[in-house]
Amino acid sequence: MAETPQPNSTFLCPTFFILTGIPGLGGVQAWLTLVFGPMYVLALLGNGALLAVVWIDSTLQQPMFLLLATLAATDLSLATSIAPGLLAVLWLGPRPVPYAACLVQMFFVHALTAVESGVLLAMACDRAVAVGRPLHYPILVTKTRVGYAALALALKAVAIVVPFPLLVARFQHFRAKTIGHAYCAHMAVVELVVGNTRANNLYGLALSLAVSGVDILGITSSYGLIAHAVLRLPTQEARAKAFGTCSSHICVILAFYVPGLFSYLTHRFGRHTVPKPMHIFLSNIYLLLPPALNPLIYGARTKQIRDRLLETFTFRKSQF
Repeated sequence: MAETPQPNSTFLCPTFFILTGIPGLGGVQAWLTLVFGPMYVLALLGNGALLAVVWIDSTLQQPMFLLLATLAATDLSLATSIAPGLLAVLWLGPRPVPYAACLVQMFFVHALTAVESGVLLAMACDRAVAVGRPLHYPILVTKTRVGYAALALALKAVAIVVPFPLLVARFQHFRAKTIGHAYCAHMAVVELVVGNTRANNLYGLALSLAVSGVDILGITSSYGLIAHAVLRLPTQEARAKAFGTCSSHICVILAFYVPGLFSYLTHRFGRHTVPKPMHIFLSNIYLLLPPALNPLIYGARTKQIRDRLLETFTFRKSQF
C-alpha cells in the first residue's frame, strides 16, 4: 500500500519506491492496458521481424538497412525498458520497485531515447548523401562507418545520461517513497528529493534542449540539402522518386518528435493547464508509440523489406 507522508516527514534513502501508474484515474487505468498492451506487442513483433529480415537476407545488409536495424533494436529495447512495468502497474495497481532498479530504469529510458534521436539524425545524413551524391554514396557510406556511428551514438548516450542517476544518488533524504508516475522518470524522482535540486533541474533542461535541439537542427539541415538536390533534378518523375526514398524516414521523424515535443511543452509550460494524469499519459505515449509505428511505416513503405516479408510468409504458408 502506498505511503502517505506526514508533514515535515522524510525518509532516509529508501530501499524501494512505489510506482502508482497514472494518479487520479483509480481503477479506470486498468483499461489503459488495452492501449499500451497492443503497442508493446506491435513493437515486439514488428521490430523483431525487421531485425530477423535484415539478419537473414544478405541483400539487406547494406548501410541504409543496417541503420534501420539499429533503429529497430533501439525501439525494441526502449519499449521493453518501460512496457512490462507499466502494464503491471496499470493492471495490478501500485507496485514497489527497488531503489537501484529505479535508477537503472531511469538511465536506460533516457539513454535509449537519446540513441533513437541520434539514429534518426544518422538516417537523415544517409539520405542526404544518397540523394545529393548518389555516385559517391558507396564510398562515403559503408557498413564499417555505420558500425562506428552506432557505437559513437551508444557511447554518447551513456556519457550524457549517466549524470541523471548519479545526481539523484547523491541525495540521502526523500519526502516520500511514492512516485506519482508509471516509470522512474528523472524529474518524477527528483520531485521527492529533500535538498537543493537546482543541478538536476538545470542538467535535465540543458540535456533536453542540447540533444533534441542539435539532432533536430542536423535533420533539418540534411533535408535542406536533400530538397536542394531534388529541385535540381530535370524531371518531375525523378524528383518524386527521390523524395519517395525519404518519405518513410520523414514519417518516423514525425512519429518520434511530435509526441515528444508536445509532452515536453506540457511538462515545462502547461503544468497549470494540462492535468498531471494527461501529462503522464502523453509521456508514455511518447515512449511507446514510435516503437510500435516505426516497423509498420518501414514495412509498408520500403519495397525491399515489404517484398522480403511477403516472401517469408508466402513460403511458410506454402509449407502447410
